[in-house]
Amino acid sequence: MITSKDLTRKFGTKTAVDGVSLTLTPGHVYAMLGPNGSGKTTWMKMAAGLMKPTSGEVLFEGQPVGVESRRHVAYMSTEPYFYPWMTVKDVGAYYGDFFEDFSAEKYASLLREMELEEGMKTRTLSSGMMAKLKIAVTMARDARVYMLDEPFNGIDLLARDEIRQSILRESAEDKVLLLSSHLVEEMEAVCDTAIFIRQGKLIEVRNLEEMRETDHVSMADRYREIYGHTEG
Repeated sequence: MITSKDLTRKFGTKTAVDGVSLTLTPGHVYAMLGPNGSGKTTWMKMAAGLMKPTSGEVLFEGQPVGVESRRHVAYMSTEPYFYPWMTVKDVGAYYGDFFEDFSAEKYASLLREMELEEGMKTRTLSSGMMAKLKIAVTMARDARVYMLDEPFNGIDLLARDEIRQSILRESAEDKVLLLSSHLVEEMEAVCDTAIFIRQGKLIEVRNLEEMRETDHVSMADRYREIYGHTEG
């Protein structure tokens, strides 16, 4: 559904994504893994049509990403992107104005699960509550592709269980889910395929069940094998 071909993005002399060719197919929940600065966020922003590549291309169902693909791709960034005067209810209305596939009913249900109230002001939310709000408003869309950048950041252990369930409910044969996180163990409970990236280059893509059976290692074990010496 989403394919990058020799995708490269440079910022001055720094190459954030370096010739990555990758295909995400429906019916899978992908974990995009790597230390800070690996290029995960940059790749996701290009795949979401929010950043132009320096070279190479990203395709959504065979067509270059752009205005049309953004109607079908729900991307959650790590940065806060709500106006401080907004309430939680305003955030839902804001998304409803932008995205035809946004469901107010689904949003209300997710807010209840996340223990968020519509009258709360975004400027008063803790980092954990803000993280839950971003997930709720993103997952309230009926998108073809969901890309969540660091969805578990700042969220306590019990809330992560709720978020995992919300994510898994959206997994389906006709959808793609892509998550990035440093909390590898949390990702392993949700994802079926791991994408390992280091210094902007794609290292490997592994089916987790196959990796456990053939290499007898978990996703966390493989993460340590690939990145252990680079993270000290």
